[in-house]
Amino acid sequence: MGRQTILIDADDTLWENNIFFEQMIGRFLSGLAHLGFTAEYCRHILNETERRNILQHGYGVKSFRRSLEDTYLKLAGGMARKEYVQEIEKMAGELERTPPQILDGVPETLAYLSGRHRLILLTKGEAAEQAAKVERSGLARYFDAVEIVPEKDHATYERVVHQFKIVKSNGWMVGNSPRSDINPALRAGLNAVFIPHHATWVLEHSELESGGGKLILVATFRELRGHF
Repeated sequence: MGRQTILIDADDTLWENNIFFEQMIGRFLSGLAHLGFTAEYCRHILNETERRNILQHGYGVKSFRRSLEDTYLKLAGGMARKEYVQEIEKMAGELERTPPQILDGVPETLAYLSGRHRLILLTKGEAAEQAAKVERSGLARYFDAVEIVPEKDHATYERVVHQFKIVKSNGWMVGNSPRSDINPALRAGLNAVFIPHHATWVLEHSELESGGGKLILVATFRELRGHF
């Protein structure tokens, strides 16, 4: 294989991310038990609240905290307590300070790939928050560029292709999200590598679609060495 340009997702591809959000959601739902709603119903309201807030406030811990607070106030109504809103803020602060937990095989695989191909880190989220995670991860040295975008859709991939002068047949997107990593990249004519994660965020779930490029499925990040 000749030199390729490989775009690589960050959250839940290079390091654990959603498991920490899920842990916080579990604590949040436990705190709502006295309201009498089922956990499933509370989670449904939270998911719908997140969908709305993302459109206005984007991704990241601050937007997530807002969704938790909005969900709590909606469900609690007149029983809402200022102390629980403060507890949500405290939990969000803990989440924001959680250091990246690098997934198995990532550093050595990036070292291998960076010696053979052009690597670009492509992650979505709140810019300062994502930049801090990239810095703390210690992985930036393996990438020719780091792109932090508010959304990863077809238009984003077309812009990135143009910006970095990527030949689509030699361009790949690697990630765990069908919705943000795989399907829009394929629709843009790139190739893709899907690495499923057991805790991919529910709002990133989608059926895999076909596109103009090749699609490879691997079980772990380490397996990229067998393809590139």
